[in-house]
Amino acid sequence: QLQLVESGGGLVQPGGSLRLSCAASGFTLDYDIIGWFRQAPGKEREGVSCIDGSDGSTYYADSVKGRFTISRDNAKNTVYLQMNSLTPEDTAVYYCAADSITTVKAMCVTLRARYWGQGTQVTVSS
Repeated sequence: QLQLVESGGGLVQPGGSLRLSCAASGFTLDYDIIGWFRQAPGKEREGVSCIDGSDGSTYYADSVKGRFTISRDNAKNTVYLQMNSLTPEDTAVYYCAADSITTVKAMCVTLRARYWGQGTQVTVSS
């Protein structure tokens, strides 16, 4: 069974950090594009960052550039999203997704992917 499972969400104060994990089972991420997306209440889903599992190329939304870092550990079949300098505007449910027939920018911009996780809540509040 093909599955993506996110973890690492929670409550953090403004200026704090969190690291999200996206673990894949049933398939390997080596040759896939993997992305992190988020959706806040009343807002459209946004592509946050995407990474190519084979060459490591990345894409970041302007809203997170310089604060978030996406990385992968193919041995663990896991992709991470390190989030620093968090603000209340980063509060959302964060989802990871994977697809083999796309590019990092296309996935993050079109929000289209074949496999999706269930999401993890990130709340930034004092």
